[in-house]
Amino acid sequence: MKRTINIFLMMILACIVSIIAYKLYFPQESQTVLNNQLQEREKAIKIGFSLGTLKEERWSKDRDILMAKVQALGAEIYVHNANNDDLDQINQVKSLIAEGIDVLILVPNDMIKAAQAVELAKKAGVKVISYDRLVMDQNIDLYISFDNEKVGALMAEALVNKNPTGKYLIINGDPTDHNTTMIKSGYDAVLKPYVENSAIEIVEEAWAENWMREQSFEVTDKILSERIQVTAVLSGNDSLAEGAVEALSQHRLASEAFVVGQDADLAACQRIVDGLQLMTVYKPIDNLASVTADIAVKMAKGESIETDKTISVDGADIPFYVLDPIPIYRDQIDDIIIRDGFHRKNEIYQED
Repeated sequence: MKRTINIFLMMILACIVSIIAYKLYFPQESQTVLNNQLQEREKAIKIGFSLGTLKEERWSKDRDILMAKVQALGAEIYVHNANNDDLDQINQVKSLIAEGIDVLILVPNDMIKAAQAVELAKKAGVKVISYDRLVMDQNIDLYISFDNEKVGALMAEALVNKNPTGKYLIINGDPTDHNTTMIKSGYDAVLKPYVENSAIEIVEEAWAENWMREQSFEVTDKILSERIQVTAVLSGNDSLAEGAVEALSQHRLASEAFVVGQDADLAACQRIVDGLQLMTVYKPIDNLASVTADIAVKMAKGESIETDKTISVDGADIPFYVLDPIPIYRDQIDDIIIRDGFHRKNEIYQED
């Protein structure tokens, strides 16, 4: 028995000596393996995602879905949120470039100031996708968003179909977001004939800085305090719609005016079910994020991207990938929002 143990110990010792000797006499093989691993990591596609804000509910969805889609395609993704701070967004883009990203997906906080971020990226050889919000810079490689003019048109159509007369209050989003300009173009085209024949009076057209709900509340409260009988409120998004509904409720007029918004936020869907909001415009974020992830990875690989449309930015035609928005009324909550898994039934109906 003792002899057997000694033989076993000698075999273990021999193995250890062999390993040490291999590393001493053939260090290059071990180093080669390490180098290969480092090179593989360096070759990995890196995508940077810079968000101007996460304040609205929808942006958290964009972030989570896009991250999952990019990773599923085998690429790495680095995400930063600027919290409505233009300078912070520029600095975060610098950080992303330092990470060695191949493509920058940019949601600008300010459509003009974010051009500096585009310039930094292009100097570093990084391709730029303007995501849902347009950067006013000719050097972006692609703009991808929903048809924002159609969003505005859908909201206005919902109101005039329900009540084509009366006093309308319009609360737009941030004037530094180009989406608000396109939304305005959409609703103006629908409302123009009604305004021209005096069927509809626009009592005020306000702009909410940083899409702040509080400003929507203040504007609506001011109008109602002046004893103006508002019959409809066209809100730039569901957060602004929430502010308007809060003011209407405070004046005990929550069911007296039709309110519309966009984004299909959970609270908006709950208000629609409760009869406090007429409709919202649903923008399937899963589609937007999926297409963007696919395009970003293709761009990083040097593959060409073709689109059917372009959008003019300072005289330059930028490739524009457009997705369709969907109007959501009470009847579409179950058939579209819940069916798509955008929100759960128990959340919308506030069931236990």
